[in-house]
Amino acid sequence: MNEGEEILVKETIIEEAIRVHKNVPEFTEAKPVKEYFENRYRNHESLIIVAYYNGNPVGYVIGYEEIKGSKQNFYCWMAGVAHDYRRMGVLTQLMNYQIDWAKKKEYRNLIIKTRNNCREMLSFLVKKGFYFTKVEEQEKIQDNRIYLVKKLD
Repeated sequence: MNEGEEILVKETIIEEAIRVHKNVPEFTEAKPVKEYFENRYRNHESLIIVAYYNGNPVGYVIGYEEIKGSKQNFYCWMAGVAHDYRRMGVLTQLMNYQIDWAKKKEYRNLIIKTRNNCREMLSFLVKKGFYFTKVEEQEKIQDNRIYLVKKLD
């Protein structure tokens, strides 16, 4: 980042998150449609935030309450940063925003699931104070799902 340039994180609409999602190399599935995302968090308290760098959307986080009406867990369902904007603090700012938001809403835990082959994300989450809680084994070890939690007290 150059002097005077900054990352701005704000709550926004799902279409902005989808713009970033299309530029995250780890997400190789077919182009997502709005309904795919909305169906996950519909009827749940949710948070959609996007990080902007020089006015361009470069990272996003989508989360929602795990169990409707429960303040136990807030689930960080999707997160990604466009390849060219990594190692600039984008994910850190997004995660800080989400953690602060979830604390204000009085959630007890922030939970997330990632894959074993997302090594940078796993490293980031450990540094951010998340703990491993469970491994869901898949046919290929690199596809194992790793569950993590961060206490918000």
